[in-house]
Amino acid sequence: MTLTSAYLLVSHGSRDPRPKIALERLSYLVEEQLQFYSEKKPNPDKNNHCAVLSPVTMVKTASLELSDLSLSEKIEQFATQLEAVDINTLKVVPLFLLPGVHVKEDIPREIRTAQEKIGHKINIECCPYLGSYKGLVKIMDRQFSTHPQDARIIIAHGSRRQGGNSSVEAIASQLNAEVAYWSIKPSLSDQVNALVKQGKKQITIVPYFLFTGGITTVIKEQVQQLQDSLPQIQLNLGQPLGATPELAQLMVSHLIDK
Repeated sequence: MTLTSAYLLVSHGSRDPRPKIALERLSYLVEEQLQFYSEKKPNPDKNNHCAVLSPVTMVKTASLELSDLSLSEKIEQFATQLEAVDINTLKVVPLFLLPGVHVKEDIPREIRTAQEKIGHKINIECCPYLGSYKGLVKIMDRQFSTHPQDARIIIAHGSRRQGGNSSVEAIASQLNAEVAYWSIKPSLSDQVNALVKQGKKQITIVPYFLFTGGITTVIKEQVQQLQDSLPQIQLNLGQPLGATPELAQLMVSHLIDK
């Protein structure tokens, strides 16, 4: 069968070039997973013929901020391409780990704007945000398991929106980890010092960020400063989720037409 949906991966946007490079890599991996799915998925209505992808790129990327085009304009542009090859659904995928203002307000507003302009020849759907995917727990757990430890910390950006940190707190609970935040309390130093007072000697810290960028670089510097001030403690620092085949596979398992 022919897959009838295309996907627009939406990130925040950054002046740092590293997240943009990683985003393009992730889009390539997601499309690769879609191709794999299309080759393996039988069509019961057509004697088990395999699914095929459209010749148009099925996965593109966009940034909510710091982009030449607004998100609604990028959606319109992609939708026009899809209409020409009879793809009737565009799924917008928010690559955000916390359900803050961007997820709850900004992206839905941009989608509504684009839908009003293009009409209903293409249906635009907003998918659940990345941080709601249950499989993220396994990816985070593998990050922790690569280091010796007697305590764990997940450091996330943090949201001031009511309930905005519930998803990362749920992951932390499943992983028996404390949560620290970049933008709100408790901070990383707060949590490290609290664990040291409890007698912990080996603490592993995993950034709950999608890609390496400016904030994760500063977090790395903070960890080194904490390590220098606490020579008797071993601090291990993991990596952000990253543009990996594992993450792409998880995304496609949530996004693909059933």
